[in-house]
Amino acid sequence: MPLPDFIRALPALELPFPDATVSTNAMRSDGALAVFFTFHEDMDLPAHSHKAQWGTVIEGWLDLTMAGKTRRYLPGESYSIPSGVVHSARGPAGTVIFDLFEEPDRYALRA
Repeated sequence: MPLPDFIRALPALELPFPDATVSTNAMRSDGALAVFFTFHEDMDLPAHSHKAQWGTVIEGWLDLTMAGKTRRYLPGESYSIPSGVVHSARGPAGTVIFDLFEEPDRYALRA
């Protein structure tokens, strides 16, 4: 199911991936950054860390690896990544996830 028009009208983010691979729709507050990610191609996110992140899978699936353990998250399942924990992720084309980042400036909004 495509995201509603009012969500798709939210600003995109500056990411190190092309729009053909992943698109974003984001909201920023003083305390957090909320992002809908839509994978248009299979996505592999290399290991990295940052402040806390919470997310949920809307469509598709996400394999999330933390502390050497990988778990597959399906639609309706949520995950929590503590601040500073190294993690990586992968998911197929068609996956839609919602992530909330503790860092409001984790990614820049596109002008």
